[in-house]
Amino acid sequence: MEECMPWLGCKEMANEVTVQKKIGGGALKTVYLATWRDYTVAYSNLTKMGYRRDFHNDVEKLRKLQHSSHIVTLVGSCNTTLLTEYHRLGPANHIETILKSKNFSKFNDVRTRFNLSLSFVEAIHFLHNSPIGTLVMCDQHHLLKTLSQYLITEDFNIVVNDLDSLKEVNSTAQLLIRCRQRQLRPGFVSPEELWPFENETFDGSRLPYYDEKTDIWKIPNVVNYLLGKVNGSDVVRSHLFKVHRRCQNRDPKQRPSANVLLEEYKRVRNLLFT
Repeated sequence: MEECMPWLGCKEMANEVTVQKKIGGGALKTVYLATWRDYTVAYSNLTKMGYRRDFHNDVEKLRKLQHSSHIVTLVGSCNTTLLTEYHRLGPANHIETILKSKNFSKFNDVRTRFNLSLSFVEAIHFLHNSPIGTLVMCDQHHLLKTLSQYLITEDFNIVVNDLDSLKEVNSTAQLLIRCRQRQLRPGFVSPEELWPFENETFDGSRLPYYDEKTDIWKIPNVVNYLLGKVNGSDVVRSHLFKVHRRCQNRDPKQRPSANVLLEEYKRVRNLLFT
């Protein structure tokens, strides 16, 4: 879409946007396919008023982060409705279906899958170094849920789509977070997100606080899924093994930053794909 166009407001959205059909949604919002002029757009409507604050947080973050290619393009907003650029390939949790489909099977190779992985790391790097602070993706308690927060573009890059659960951290200023006060199962989430008192009754108010290194812990599992089982994917895994092992150090302070991780991914790209 043309980036120089002004965002649509309530009047333009009411008069110029045509909603066509439902294409997705969750607890926070329902998403419809819509058209505006010659563009196909995603029309998101708040599902429950109890989530109004989260919804407005999504819009606010979208407005502030629009200069980045790692963030979905905002088209307009009005009260409890949000208009964004439509990406027909959909969320990243559908990557296996997409790459095995007739139309896109020719792209189902290690180069495409590594580029998707690199794009994912670039998105996390941007969030951790954003102009409005270090941002953590809080709605990431299992693999497919994590991937559903991102969209796949036509050129097989990844953009952040759901920003409603982003929280700011600042380790230096001791601004730490707890993404949620409920008990999570081990396996995908970082150790610091788990209930640490094994023989005591769970109490969400006693969960530990943490910083952006919780995102770093999850990257190896996400990338492993994106790489899939195509020819050459295990070669990529072998080159990423050491840094991925560091990502899943139980001590968050020993994990690499997104800056260090991105540089390592670029090194692997230059080694294997140039």
